[in-house]
Amino acid sequence: MARAVELATLLGNDRDDQALGLAATAGRCADDDLLPILGHIADSRPAGEVVRADEAHSVQNGTIGWQALGQ
Repeated sequence: MARAVELATLLGNDRDDQALGLAATAGRCADDDLLPILGHIADSRPAGEVVRADEAHSVQNGTIGWQALGQ
């Protein structure tokens, strides 16, 4: 908890609370677990920016790269 208080002072309470909640949910409560979770939160995009695969958008690169094969 001392590390959580230190990180809250540096990064703010909102991110720290979110990280503590995720750590508790995942059962990751060791001394060195909070910092990687905070890093993940910082690297994550908001839910509105996440691309979901559907009929309009595919996460596949396509087959255009195979076009030159054998030429």
